[in-house]
Amino acid sequence: MSNSATPNQLTDLTALTRNRARARADALFLQEAARDEVEDRLELVNKTFHAPGIVAAYPDLWQDRIAGASVMGEAEILALEPAAHDLVVHSLGLHWANDPVGQLIQCRRALKSDGMLLAVSLGGQTLHELRSVLAEAEVFVSGGLSPRVAPMGEVRDLGALLQRAGLALPVADTVTLTARYQSVLHLMRDLRHMGEANALQTRLRHPTRRAILNRAADLYADAFAHADGGITATFELIVLTGWAPDESQPKPLRPGSAQARLADALRTDETSLPD
Repeated sequence: MSNSATPNQLTDLTALTRNRARARADALFLQEAARDEVEDRLELVNKTFHAPGIVAAYPDLWQDRIAGASVMGEAEILALEPAAHDLVVHSLGLHWANDPVGQLIQCRRALKSDGMLLAVSLGGQTLHELRSVLAEAEVFVSGGLSPRVAPMGEVRDLGALLQRAGLALPVADTVTLTARYQSVLHLMRDLRHMGEANALQTRLRHPTRRAILNRAADLYADAFAHADGGITATFELIVLTGWAPDESQPKPLRPGSAQARLADALRTDETSLPD
């Protein structure tokens, strides 16, 4: 994303850029999982793409992965040419976007007729354990709450964004990943290494009190212990698929246009309900 930031924005883009720059290549398993998910789904599509465009937080991970693709980094204004691509991939950046609908609209405008969009975003179940224990710990220690984990959309909400962006045949589904960590402090360290540390505009600008971290560690160990030791952390990938409208695509039937009764197809009797 660009480095501009205003108080009305959810994400401090300067902080996000700094966090991304500090990420370690050996900690990007979420980005790699999103990439692998996209590649697996493309193998199931009965279509050859000749002009793909890829928007990614870490473009190096995508180099030479999809033949002929133009790979670019995240930005508020995407470097996508209008109607230039038959495939656009948006990989694991929507959860930090200040205008996720605008991101999808830009992707839609970059698609040729009947072009495909594949977007992967972190979903609302991501780090639900960490959010829970940090909130409880902070209330217990300080009596208040501060924003620590970016809010992430649920699958239904993100799926609706596809229609708002003007995409046809929208589909949204989820992939859940579970990771094991030695402790909550190891989890938080890993989030920094993967460039996913707190970049909220309204975040605290000073280190979290040790008492809060200790309380959170105890709560986490009690509530979310892993069977093999340590703790578990959930990451939810939401995969969004949509197509630029085209006359060749299937259309829903008009209400009342069916040529056969559902009761006949089910081989059952049809009973009228009383008024």
